[in-house]
Amino acid sequence: MNTATGLAQALRRSAELKEELVAFGESRAFERFLDPLLLEASGPGGVWDEASATNVIDHFLLQYRLPDGKTVADRFVARRTTLTDADRQMVLAWRDPVEGLFEVRSKHGDSLLLLNLLDDLEYRAYTNAGHTALHAVKKGGFLSARLVALAPVPDAWLFSGVMSSYPRTAAPEIAAATLDLAISRPDLVFRNPEKIEQGWHSMREDRAAFVEFFGSDELILTPEETEDRLNAYYRHRQHTASNSSLFTLSPELAQAGTVGVIYDQVDGLNFYADYGSLRDLFANPDLPGRKHHQDLLRTYLREDSITPLPIRRLAAAHPKTVDTVFRRLLRQPDFTWNRHGNALLRRRKPWYVETEQRPGVSVIGDRLGELLRSRPLRDV
Repeated sequence: MNTATGLAQALRRSAELKEELVAFGESRAFERFLDPLLLEASGPGGVWDEASATNVIDHFLLQYRLPDGKTVADRFVARRTTLTDADRQMVLAWRDPVEGLFEVRSKHGDSLLLLNLLDDLEYRAYTNAGHTALHAVKKGGFLSARLVALAPVPDAWLFSGVMSSYPRTAAPEIAAATLDLAISRPDLVFRNPEKIEQGWHSMREDRAAFVEFFGSDELILTPEETEDRLNAYYRHRQHTASNSSLFTLSPELAQAGTVGVIYDQVDGLNFYADYGSLRDLFANPDLPGRKHHQDLLRTYLREDSITPLPIRRLAAAHPKTVDTVFRRLLRQPDFTWNRHGNALLRRRKPWYVETEQRPGVSVIGDRLGELLRSRPLRDV
């Protein structure tokens, strides 16, 4: 079988499998999971457009984690015993889509050569909806899209969900949107292994500059002091005397009594609400009104948005009192941090242990940098 024949067969089979997977995922067995996602994505009056619904369903089928940790695609493969090994390989490969904003480098028959402006990698992308689906796409234009691997064809990718097309003249807006996405979703950038190493290097440099500027990698400040001093630091890093605001706290942090600022060599730069109160508990487990402080520690242990970092920092800084703090909190008189601390954090925050660490600094790709530099001054 030649390459062209194998590709054509893979495209036909992908269309058949995707149709079956959609029907499986939209069945009554999954209504209680899918319906709330569609409702959340709907507009006024609970009405959603077809493109938005299609993309919600696509994400649900491939990436949404059911209570047992499996995806709908996992369930589909497990229950369809008539699938071939190649079918299973194809569907399971779809669980790791590439999301991004792409520049169209070239068109060749029923495929596009795309450059992902987020990870700076090229993708040869096909559609199983027929070649007319790509007719309006022009070389030099841009796409917002999701791609999945077209297994078992090497280096071939398939459009999944609904893509949006933009003309070449939209480059300034696309560049700005990509930059925002790179900052909010650095995981999309770090699909490129080179960007991971660049990210670690940039973060190490930035952390060193932070420590030099503040004299420490850990600060406890009021919200007002946090914004003022962080903005002073960013102006220093950017060599500007401008008084424009570069950094603002979230509403939750802005209302806190204190803000903990920790720039860790692995976890990066993070901010913690009422960190000063937590430090006071570790410094003096007998302090008056400690119930409030203990409740705060429970929150730090419970919340998935908080890594183990602040608790580890406080435990290391207060070795003489850490056992007392946790014995009272957990009501376990035999608890010792040295023997039980790591197990406690693994139990309360398994996601942290299971997640591969990534740099806390996003890295801009070469082409995205060119597009950002070429924007008109009014867009900068």
